[in-house]
Amino acid sequence: MIKIEAILQPSKLDAVKDALLEAGIEGMTILEARGHGRQKGHTEFYRGREYTVDLLPKVKIELVVLDDLKEKVIQAIMGAARTGRIGDGKIFVTKIDEAIRIRNDERGQSAL
Repeated sequence: MIKIEAILQPSKLDAVKDALLEAGIEGMTILEARGHGRQKGHTEFYRGREYTVDLLPKVKIELVVLDDLKEKVIQAIMGAARTGRIGDGKIFVTKIDEAIRIRNDERGQSAL
């Protein structure tokens, strides 16, 4: 099993979610997040005063899939989230040793 975490621009959430559903992925967790990478934020004016916004709004999608679905999921996320500009986001892939469904104690692949 593989855990895929994707950090994206909030405006791309619906497109990525639709791409994942189209790829046959139903279970996912979506979190609101704030952060920055290379773009380091920006400055804005509010009521005549300038201030720096260094933590930008982001969305984090987490999902655990079978090993053979890894590339399909990654391609779906990249295809839907890519704009070609800085700040498109990142995808992290990690190995999952165990999954347990709390409701009925199913373990491993059947817990997904």
